Amino acid sequence: MGIFKKIFGICETKPPANNDCWTFSDQAVEIDLSITPELLISGGAVRLEGKGLPERIMVFHGNDGKYYAIRNKCSHAGRRIDPLPDTQQIKCCSLMGSTYDYKGQVVSGAAKKNLDTFKVITDQNKLKIGLG
Repeated sequence: MGIFKKIFGICETKPPANNDCWTFSDQAVEIDLSITPELLISGGAVRLEGKGLPERIMVFHGNDGKYYAIRNKCSHAGRRIDPLPDTQQIKCCSLMGSTYDYKGQVVSGAAKKNLDTFKVITDQNKLKIGLG
């Protein structure tokens, strides 16, 4: 990631190519994995924003085979976060580079607080994420 992106907190994780792959209602997000190829591979991730979501969310397919959903906001600098390839960690995209584990626990860097995480349930070919 270039210095410009770090200074302005621009993360590498993109929104899903097909924005119709997810919905938000009743304080829950539902993602249709059959039309979200970004999440089918280990290490894949998407960021969800808009559609009435009360906050930005990053959803990723961990290297451990599980799915995770985290509030996409570093607890230190407030910047967005990205999964680190070939690890079981997440890193803030800012210059400070706070690092967290998949459960949102601080591993290193300037952050003192853990990230907010959301429960993810896999039901057939869908992910259900409760925000309430």
